[in-house]
Amino acid sequence: MYLADSRSTKPAAAPGTRPGRRAAAVPGTVVALGAVSLITDISSEMVTAVLPLYVVATLGLSPLGFGLLDGINNGVGALVRLTGGHLADRGGRRHKMVAAAGYGLSALCKPLLLLAHGLPAISAVLAVDRTGKGLRTAPRDAMISLATRPEHRGRAFGVHRAMDTTGALLGPLAAFAVLRVAGGPLLGEGGAAGGYGAVFAVSGCVAALGVLVLVLFVPPRITRAEAPGADRGTAATTDTGPRPTLRDSLALLRRPRLRRLTLCAALLGLTTVSDSFLYLLLQRELRLPAHLFPLLPLGTAAAFLLLAVPLGALADRAGRRRLFLAGHGLLLLGYALLLSPLPGTLVLPAVLLLHGAFYAATDGVLAAATAGAVPAEHQGAGQALVGTGQALARFACSIAFGSAWSLWGGRGALTAAAVSLAAAAVVAGFVLRTADEVPA
Repeated sequence: MYLADSRSTKPAAAPGTRPGRRAAAVPGTVVALGAVSLITDISSEMVTAVLPLYVVATLGLSPLGFGLLDGINNGVGALVRLTGGHLADRGGRRHKMVAAAGYGLSALCKPLLLLAHGLPAISAVLAVDRTGKGLRTAPRDAMISLATRPEHRGRAFGVHRAMDTTGALLGPLAAFAVLRVAGGPLLGEGGAAGGYGAVFAVSGCVAALGVLVLVLFVPPRITRAEAPGADRGTAATTDTGPRPTLRDSLALLRRPRLRRLTLCAALLGLTTVSDSFLYLLLQRELRLPAHLFPLLPLGTAAAFLLLAVPLGALADRAGRRRLFLAGHGLLLLGYALLLSPLPGTLVLPAVLLLHGAFYAATDGVLAAATAGAVPAEHQGAGQALVGTGQALARFACSIAFGSAWSLWGGRGALTAAAVSLAAAAVVAGFVLRTADEVPA
């Protein structure tokens, strides 16, 4: 139901479609990339689901120490994201090449966690893994943007994020199953560490499968999709014309729409508590058993999966920036519920639902808004600029939140984050108030 445009208008056919047939709102390239992300996210979320409990129970890290470790997941990848986006823009075939390099690098890191038994070693492996993620994210989103008509980008990113989130839903389940089969009682319950090694090994095998799917099923050359009524002569592949330089990529911030998006993504990222910290807060505040911890991301993933496509389509109609801001309002409501005196049986599902809705309203929607703010030949760099600003801000937030937790406790730190998020949302709404809300 999401692969065809159900509206009654009949725009001109996009390149590669036969006369008389309506162009797919979500091209096959997007579906193939979604399959790669689905498989890769199973691998990544297997590790993410157990890593907080693993490092706290095994290494005895303080909240500040875990904040530094968690910040690596955002900060290191951000440092190479611009490089990945710029390299991908230097020729249509390079989008796939750079993305494949990123996926491959992350796949190689999963088995290395078997050899990392201390904080420095785990930090180094995570840094390399996030380098791979930083390389692949912008080229992947650029391929989605280039392959999809502008008026369908919100839906296309929604479909991709829904498939990606299916992997995020299956990953913790897989980790939970492997832990129970291979590890017996968990570390948090006085058990042994063997099950965690099994999770890391299985995760590496799954990641390798994702790289194979990318190589076999994603086309090597992405053709820019036409908007209805566009001049056919302007819809050339990204291999034509002069190759953009790094200076050209950085100069994109002179564009007001992209500059506003980057500023607001970074500002709101500074007040967005990381998933790992949120799940640790839920587990401690609601006194959940340790063996249930790997299942907490399932609530977020399920809500994200159900809402990604409808909210992406809503963003195409109602305005992507408005929905992006509304998503942060949902996150703020989740923080308020976690701080409330309501019983845990009500708070737990509500917070996870709001957390998933936040991602559905912001993740793909921000990428779609970015795609409309930059020209086709700079899609990789444009996605990288916005993503880098957001990732660096979340890196800073992880360190600040870990410090605040050490000083004031978990509730005090979350209260400060909630107040800051409310203020940031007001400022972001003011910055974006003059932005063109017509979906680009």
